[in-house]
Amino acid sequence: MEKVINEIMNKKIGDVIVNASLAKYTTYKVGGIARAVVYPKDTLKLVELMEIIREHDVKHFILGNGSNVLFSDNVYEGIIIKLDNFDNIEFFDRKIKVGAGYSLIKLANEAMKRGLAGLEFASGIPGTIGGAIFMNAGAYNSDMSKIVESVTVLTPDLKVINLRNKEMLFGYRESFLQHNRGFICLGAILKLKHGDRDILEEVMKDRKLKRKRTQPLEYPSAGSVFRNPEGMYAGAIIEELNLKGYQVGGAKISEKHANFIINVGNAKASDIKQIIDLVKEKVKEKYNIALRVEQRLVNWNIENEEKKEE
Repeated sequence: MEKVINEIMNKKIGDVIVNASLAKYTTYKVGGIARAVVYPKDTLKLVELMEIIREHDVKHFILGNGSNVLFSDNVYEGIIIKLDNFDNIEFFDRKIKVGAGYSLIKLANEAMKRGLAGLEFASGIPGTIGGAIFMNAGAYNSDMSKIVESVTVLTPDLKVINLRNKEMLFGYRESFLQHNRGFICLGAILKLKHGDRDILEEVMKDRKLKRKRTQPLEYPSAGSVFRNPEGMYAGAIIEELNLKGYQVGGAKISEKHANFIINVGNAKASDIKQIIDLVKEKVKEKYNIALRVEQRLVNWNIENEEKKEE
């Protein structure tokens, strides 16, 4: 790995943080050490980085704000790629051209200020545009699929192409990118509608207050842990099992919202994972429902862990 890291540095790909604690890069505030976190300067440097990674057969992971991911406590023997420099933004009447590294919450606020409607659902989702598109993030009966016109991606053969909305194969917390991991989201064009700024601002304020009342925002978490089964709410199912407040080490099922696992102090990733496994087991046993984890599980010992969750 030292040889790979040195090559990345020598080619001036971008900022490189060596032996970085993933707890600093995830909203759960847990995770092991990553051998290197790299911030490519632009698309050309990202292509160079991917060429190096492939030449040396090094594993890698594209990480946004770390708001929907659970890394294990183990050392990540690979490269974490952060697209923070892909933060360009341009407004064209009702359309927005925005980079993958741009904050979703910030974008929702910028749209509101311009009287553009359609992003209100995203005003409380602490992710990046790239992560939101990857997961088809959503809330309040809306999601990214409703506003994405096209997505710019880097293909497995390192070409830059645009995919139209229908080519993204959006579904409930799903997209083409989840099932075609060789593609990297670089940015997107979003299409919104004209709206009344004052009304949009009031809606966003009301939802912010509701989140404070109903979600444990005072603790590190990664949002909803499980996807809602069709016609049901995962939080309600977990609550019916009297699991609110269940704790392992420094991790706990929130007493405010049962579909949140919170870090109440010095939690380990393994504590969180143990709770996830227990909830899945109890729900399967009582209701014969196989809950699906909404968050991405990365660098765990179980082979193909992520694929099992898809």
